Amino acid sequence: MVSTTPMLLFLSSAGVRRAVGRFGPSVATAFLNAPTSTVMPMATRQQPLSTRFMSTDAPAEEKTEEEKAAIKAQREARKAEKERKKAEKAAKKAAKAAAEEAANRIDDVTYLSASEQESYEPMGDMSVVMSRSRSGREFVNVGDIGGSDDAKYGPGKTVWLRGRLNSIRVKGGSCFLVLRQNSFDTVQACFFKDEENPDQSAKMIKYLKTLTTESMVDLEGTVTTADVRSASIQDAELVIKRIHSVSKADAMLPFLVEDAARSEKEVEESQDTDRPFPRLGQELRLDHRWLDLRAPANNAIMRVQSAICQLFRESLYSQGFVEIHTPKLIAGESESGAGVFTTDYFGTTACLAQSPQLYKQMAISSDLDRVFEIGPVFRAENSNTRRHLCEFTGLDLEMAINEHYMETLEVVHNMFKHIFENLETRWAKELEVIRTQYESEPVTFTDEPCVLHWPEAMEILKEKEFDMGDELGDLTGAQELALGAAVKEKYGTDFFMLDKYPSNIRPFYTMPDPADARFSNSYDMFIRGQEICSGAQRCHDPELVTEIINQKGIEIGDGLKSYIESFRHGVSPHAGAGIGLERVVFLYLGLDNVRKASMFPRDPNRCTP
Repeated sequence: MVSTTPMLLFLSSAGVRRAVGRFGPSVATAFLNAPTSTVMPMATRQQPLSTRFMSTDAPAEEKTEEEKAAIKAQREARKAEKERKKAEKAAKKAAKAAAEEAANRIDDVTYLSASEQESYEPMGDMSVVMSRSRSGREFVNVGDIGGSDDAKYGPGKTVWLRGRLNSIRVKGGSCFLVLRQNSFDTVQACFFKDEENPDQSAKMIKYLKTLTTESMVDLEGTVTTADVRSASIQDAELVIKRIHSVSKADAMLPFLVEDAARSEKEVEESQDTDRPFPRLGQELRLDHRWLDLRAPANNAIMRVQSAICQLFRESLYSQGFVEIHTPKLIAGESESGAGVFTTDYFGTTACLAQSPQLYKQMAISSDLDRVFEIGPVFRAENSNTRRHLCEFTGLDLEMAINEHYMETLEVVHNMFKHIFENLETRWAKELEVIRTQYESEPVTFTDEPCVLHWPEAMEILKEKEFDMGDELGDLTGAQELALGAAVKEKYGTDFFMLDKYPSNIRPFYTMPDPADARFSNSYDMFIRGQEICSGAQRCHDPELVTEIINQKGIEIGDGLKSYIESFRHGVSPHAGAGIGLERVVFLYLGLDNVRKASMFPRDPNRCTP
């Protein structure tokens, strides 16, 4: 029987259909035929559904506090268990990630002892070298590695190398790199995935990918024979066992060393191709000169500069000279007509020495009969040319003579012969590297001094259609080049001397020509038609030199007073020469700018780096 308990009625057709579906047709019929008095008011119809169909029986029995507490405890226990499982899952995930991270992490390596090497990872950055210990590793030179049994370190030898990463190529499970030493000695090294130890191999490949070119690295490898075209060692390579970065270079460099190493001809020829090589401006190179000097030819130029100093010393030592070191802070000018840098010297003005001229002459007065010096020279001349510097290295010599300044020219000629001959033999490797980028031929020279006198030079230049005026002016750069070409054609030499310069263009300490006071016992020396050396017989008579100083309108300060006084105490007749080191390097190697022959050049626009 259908209950007569009031229910919420829905008069819409949709409501009837729901009623039929829930309670059957009989309930629906009763609902439709029910009197209106049984219809519940609106307020009742809005009661929650749970009350609408609640039994009219007695209400459910209330739970005790203990039961409620038990239910709550069960609920919290379920929640706690869920949190525990969640935390356990997270911990397992974190532990797995940590294990993977630890397995893949490449830690820094600290080499304390070669005997413990096997306990160190075979890859990873080297801890900063702070003189912790001497590990006992023996580093070798790339040039001693070879693929023949005659090599110092041949096939089968395991060696340590420290060098600069010249290039690297990592692809898949293999890596090829080139290590560079001394700028131009290079060797290839390689690594291949080890199928028996894939994890370690993957770690090594990962580390190799982090290395940047120009970084300093330590590499241990086994020498094996190979046919290599990309390195100077062409019959051997190294199989990498260990590799560590000692000092990493930035990934982005101002320019690539390989671009700095290209010849102008190579760059020019590439401009019409799909991949033209970049032109590196001189200022960019000089701003990062340390990087520019890594290019093999530029590095070799510095070695040739050193060689010239060495050969200069060798020759003069063998001819009885003593090396001296003169002041560079002086009270006044040492070269009339040349600009001077001044500085405060405890409240007075001092100058940076334009040459060691006055002091090497005073050395002769000190009975040091033959002296030389290699030292800095400062000229405050605003000359922005390809052959002038504000600071250069002077190769200076002074010697007592018996009768004639030709005694000095013979000594200097022998010295230059020693330089020219030995550069081509003892430094042949460096010259070959330089001439790959900067083309030049060896300097030609005569066995005996080739000396032109001023009148002969004037006749040659007039034949070349130069207007020489009264023939008492200095030579221009164009005239010097023309004279050099004529001498090369006539005498077959790139190196020659020109003497008897007009007195008015020479310094105050120059001895006048005894036959014609308009001229002097002075001389310049030339390589390939450009001046590298200036010299003269010095005026050692105190009265005569004072007269010349007055004629030139020079004030006799404290510095000159000491200089003249040294002659009043007796001095041997003497002559000498001052040579510009960078000029010699620049012209011997046929470079286009003297700045290429200076390590860190100083000119009117550059005082850094």
